[in-house]
Amino acid sequence: MTLVEPLGELRYQKFLPADSAVQYLDPAGELTRSEARYAKPSDDRLIAMYRKMFLGRRFDQQATALTKQGRLAVYPSSRGQEACQIAAAMSLEPRDWLVPTYRDSMALAARGVDPVQILSMLAGDWHCGYDPAALRSAPQCTPLATQLLHAAGVAYGESRRGLNTVALALCGDGATSEGDFHEALNFAAVFKAPVIFLVQNNGFAISVPLSRQSAAPTLAHKGVGYGIGSEQVDGNDPVAMMAVMDEAARFVRSGNGPVIVEAHTYRIDAHTNADDATRYRDSAEVEAWLGRDPLPRLEKYLRAHDLIDDAFVESLSAEAEAEAATLRAGMNVDRPHDPLDLFRYVFAEQTPQLREQQAQLETELAAEAADTGGN
Repeated sequence: MTLVEPLGELRYQKFLPADSAVQYLDPAGELTRSEARYAKPSDDRLIAMYRKMFLGRRFDQQATALTKQGRLAVYPSSRGQEACQIAAAMSLEPRDWLVPTYRDSMALAARGVDPVQILSMLAGDWHCGYDPAALRSAPQCTPLATQLLHAAGVAYGESRRGLNTVALALCGDGATSEGDFHEALNFAAVFKAPVIFLVQNNGFAISVPLSRQSAAPTLAHKGVGYGIGSEQVDGNDPVAMMAVMDEAARFVRSGNGPVIVEAHTYRIDAHTNADDATRYRDSAEVEAWLGRDPLPRLEKYLRAHDLIDDAFVESLSAEAEAEAATLRAGMNVDRPHDPLDLFRYVFAEQTPQLREQQAQLETELAAEAADTGGN
């Protein structure tokens, strides 16, 4: 998907991603060009994006701290990828579907999902913690690329019902090496499913760098072979991300079939808190990407244009700290668990073996309760 905007006239350049990633702001937060290929988001929209990015980063920091306190078993940080995730969430309408990976907690929070519910699964709950149907947000997916097939299916099913619904599926660069990625793109292309595939290319599939995953010019070019709209964008440029994602949603919703967007970004922290990233990348690389941090990049632009000031940032900081405190309190509440749930939600109709096992457990639980009461 490449839209060019000369003199206000839109032209669709079919199937070809741009030669270089779409960019509006340089790392210093200054506009890089006067003529852009996509409509620049409004100031109000950029202020709202900055707020969600700011709150998202504080949420991410608090979640990382919770792992160190033993409240979470694991947490995959998305620090540095705020622009990608917030742009994804903001480009959708309430009726649309967000289909995230395990790293997309910020996108879910920006979508309006309760942060405590987002982290419930990582705290050990047996389900995703929130109601996917009510929130139009699929459960966070740990297997690579399987959620892309779900997104393509949801989008196609909604279109068959005559509903003007978009599904937006997020994935990382590693997922583009999986068979499910290619199956999803092919299915969506053939049936013109209204789905956006957003690839957050953060440089590594755990410890495997992109250079050892793909020989394609860009990951966006993988869409060319399937005949779908394709684009690449600077994923650390919030203005560019919002502009491209807004247009991708409009393009898909207009019946033009699926789109793949590759966002060039970087995973500042390790793959998860259980990973030692120093074993496969050096600190100089991380420092270089810190200089392209999307949050101060947007803040510099907004301040330079007198759209926000110290008072705004201080108020936002207080809001973020209040939300972090609420998250800590919510995660410190022990949630009750019923062992019999192991049997209730396996099959619609229990097998004889499950009924036998459930009866055995019920007997053991009753005996334990009797012993406890007797003592």
